[in-house]
Amino acid sequence: MKFRPCIDLHNGQVKQIVGSTLSDVEPSQLQTNYTADKPASWFANLYRQDDLRGGHIIKLGPGNDDAAKSALAAWPGGMQIGGGINYDNACDWLDLGASHVIVTSWVFSNGQIDEGRLADLVRRVGKKRLVLDLSCRRRGDDYFIVTDRWQKFTEVQVVPEVLERLASCCDEFLLHAADVEGKCEGIERDLVLKLADWSPIATTYAGGIRGVEDLQAIAELGRGRIDATIGSALDIFGGSLISYAEAVEFHKRNDL
Repeated sequence: MKFRPCIDLHNGQVKQIVGSTLSDVEPSQLQTNYTADKPASWFANLYRQDDLRGGHIIKLGPGNDDAAKSALAAWPGGMQIGGGINYDNACDWLDLGASHVIVTSWVFSNGQIDEGRLADLVRRVGKKRLVLDLSCRRRGDDYFIVTDRWQKFTEVQVVPEVLERLASCCDEFLLHAADVEGKCEGIERDLVLKLADWSPIATTYAGGIRGVEDLQAIAELGRGRIDATIGSALDIFGGSLISYAEAVEFHKRNDL
């Protein structure tokens, strides 16, 4: 199990946001937990110093390209990039230093998996440099993939056959549990269990992590197969529940 660091960008700044409040329709409802006074490149350099590979930079809307480029330049090949990635710009971001491109909305079009777009993207960037973001929200006891900054439900459910199909097209999965993202109220335990049972490839879970006890729960529930990202709870993002040093130490103990 690995600790995967993150850099979430909104309006050109590193922020931690309650995921369920992101809305194009009601921007005034946006709930921001933290806005950094340091640039994105500072965080990328920190992760580079601790050799935390495979973290992700997520551009939440427009106005974030320059900040994302600065982070990639600080650690070429060390981080993945997501947010507005499509067939036309994916190779540009790889050329700028991203290890992988992360894609959701462009592949999950009109509520379904666009098989043509997915095949085109795999041909262009290669399976080994593609991460599919399967961020999801709960409906009853089930989880459905959501797009457009977690605002729109698709008709694609997180189930074994979907994960098997998509795993044949990409290198990793990234899943934000959007209902608990940024709330520091605990993880979606059911989702972690399902991912451990169903995902055939490397998978990173994000959402609700409060501290080392939640990291340990992911390690146990996920049987060491599910990696984790921490946002608002982390001290470098203004949190008080877990220090960055604790997360790095956990990573070193568990990255076997």
